[in-house]
Amino acid sequence: MTTQHRKQIHLGVHFPGVNNTTVWTDPRSGSQIDFSSFEHLARKAEDAKLDFFFLAEGLRLREHKGRIHDLDVVGRPDTLPVLAALAAVTDRIGLAGTINTTFNEPFELARQFATLDILSEGRAAWNLVTSSDAFTGENFRRGGFLDHADRYRRAAELVEAARTLWDSWDEEITADGRTIPRGAHPFEHTGPQFDVRGTFTTPRSPQGHPVLFQAGDSSDGREFAAATADVIFSSHPAFKDGQAFYRDVKDRLATYGRDRDALKIIPATTVTIGDTPEEAAEAAREIRLAQVPGVTAIAFLEQIWGRDLTAYDPEGPLPDVEPDYDNQAITRGRVRHGDPREVARQWRELADANRWSIRELVLQLTSRGGFVGTPTHVADEIDRFVQEDASDGFILVPHLTPHGLDDVLDRVVPLLQERGSFRAEYAGTTLRDHLGLVRPGVPARAVA
Repeated sequence: MTTQHRKQIHLGVHFPGVNNTTVWTDPRSGSQIDFSSFEHLARKAEDAKLDFFFLAEGLRLREHKGRIHDLDVVGRPDTLPVLAALAAVTDRIGLAGTINTTFNEPFELARQFATLDILSEGRAAWNLVTSSDAFTGENFRRGGFLDHADRYRRAAELVEAARTLWDSWDEEITADGRTIPRGAHPFEHTGPQFDVRGTFTTPRSPQGHPVLFQAGDSSDGREFAAATADVIFSSHPAFKDGQAFYRDVKDRLATYGRDRDALKIIPATTVTIGDTPEEAAEAAREIRLAQVPGVTAIAFLEQIWGRDLTAYDPEGPLPDVEPDYDNQAITRGRVRHGDPREVARQWRELADANRWSIRELVLQLTSRGGFVGTPTHVADEIDRFVQEDASDGFILVPHLTPHGLDDVLDRVVPLLQERGSFRAEYAGTTLRDHLGLVRPGVPARAVA
């Protein structure tokens, strides 16, 4: 494939913390909340010409046995102020934030993201997430009452209402291509979830609408992404699995009158490199062991078993007792996934078939795949995924804050640039420019 015909790779960085990849006990690990940590990763990614910086959000600190669990003991700063501060110390990189659609209202979210887009001069992105989790919902007046399907209905209508607000301002395109806001019109949205009307306070922003990310993987989630999103943050980092997901979601776009390039599919992945394949493999093994120490493996099982399992050896076999999920003292604080007895049965079968200990099982269950090898091998694999339609790029997830991706950005990205698969310089100023997404115009208005 010649350079001229290569698909362009899209790359982002994920600030760690709300996940199981961060090795916060490593002496090299920095603060999860100091602004200098956010700034380092964002600036380092911008120096490498990446598309965006991605910040996850958790709306309640995880608990285990009535105590704040693991990394959550340090707390989590609010997403939007962090991104607004980063807008002041960066120039081109996109700024993507996760904000929940279940517990927020259209007017406030539309205003917040339009403001971020103005302050950053067109670099804002909103990662749409939903929640049916009653534990998280206790922080909000709505509680966790939304069923799975209802939460996507609410999310879809919230986006529809937000777009109505963003489109309520006129704009003028100048001769040199600049966009200038030209006054507000009254807005109105009436639907099952929201009934809002008035005049939107925030002028139309540089991107028209912020870029919309979405991370759902269910059939409803895929349909919602096909109808609504600009980027889907997928969980399919394996090649064949990625190709199947890519084809499935892209095939849904035509139903909504959208081009196949209108939605970018960008899974999360980890990268571990070394000067030799053996060195990289050993580094990856050490990272995984640090991510799942024995105490973490036991805590992971306790969330399914609903029992205190500290008497069990993490290097030994799975517990022979049945789960007791009614024990809220242990299971409260985590999302429930299916019938615990059925989950326990499946895990026992896996462990028995592979002769895995508790820790070995948890290592397998929590593995996210990822790229391991020399810089050249990793660059080859990332490029292969994109050229052969297994993804449109990747969100890179480090295991250390804030320096965990420094070597990847220094040693892998330049190889992708050399082969013409990734930009050497930014060609545009907005995140839509970076991602090759069309800027939405103001809809035609009826004349009274």
